[in-house]
Amino acid sequence: MAAKGRIGRVKASERTERIVLGAAGVMVALVVWEGLTRGWWADLLTPVLGPAAERWRIKPIFLSSPSAIAVAFYRVFWVTGEIWSDLRTSAVEYALGFSLAAAVGIPLGLSAGWYRRVSYAVEPFLAALNATPQVAFLPLIIMWAGIGLASKVVVIFLLAVLPIAVNALAGVRTIDARLLRVARSFGSSEWRIFVTIIFPSSIPFLLTGLRLGVGRAMIGIVVGELYAATAGIGFMINMAGASFQTDKVFVGVIIIAVAGLALIEVIGRVEQRVESWRPRVGAA
Repeated sequence: MAAKGRIGRVKASERTERIVLGAAGVMVALVVWEGLTRGWWADLLTPVLGPAAERWRIKPIFLSSPSAIAVAFYRVFWVTGEIWSDLRTSAVEYALGFSLAAAVGIPLGLSAGWYRRVSYAVEPFLAALNATPQVAFLPLIIMWAGIGLASKVVVIFLLAVLPIAVNALAGVRTIDARLLRVARSFGSSEWRIFVTIIFPSSIPFLLTGLRLGVGRAMIGIVVGELYAATAGIGFMINMAGASFQTDKVFVGVIIIAVAGLALIEVIGRVEQRVESWRPRVGAA
């Protein structure tokens, strides 16, 4: 009990240290960033460097300051409210595209890992999709599906399905063969083997694939809405960039980043709960 208490205190101390150092690093970065855009560092260095100090001054048209970004957040959320329709549009596109990627990628990967003939049929397509930048299909997708909801769902699906399927396939192939031999020696059916051994053992890999797919799907939102959209966060970023509203561009980028981090954190928490199922690699 005493050992467990010491371990708990060490973990709490490490957690506190990580939070404090992380917050301090963020604050330092924000101060440096604010100083670059407001010319603080250029003014301080001018007596020493002379005209060369101007390189430490960045025009707001190229890089907005954290304070200006905070004002832009307030404006688009609470003053004009223009961001809410874009958020709804992007959320619907993301939910549909990512759900479709998971619904296709997980069964496809599990089937390819478990059945040899399915693997022979599927792996060339997975390899080709992995070797080809999916955004290269964007002109075709726009021609086929237009600039509405369908085209963004397809782009998100193409970007997210690959890591999900590949990790599901890897999860099946890393199962200990001895477990399968024991199950078959007791007369277990293929379905029972799948339910009791294959799927539970693959869950950590499936969650890893979903975590990777989250980030790829976020890229899909931005790419799809940059090129073919009339609403959404990516569309907002595109329009703000075209009109040199760098503060509004950062608003969209931060929203995408925070949403991605939140989803990854949720999947990471689930992943920690099933960590005991993950195969151990290397010496104990």
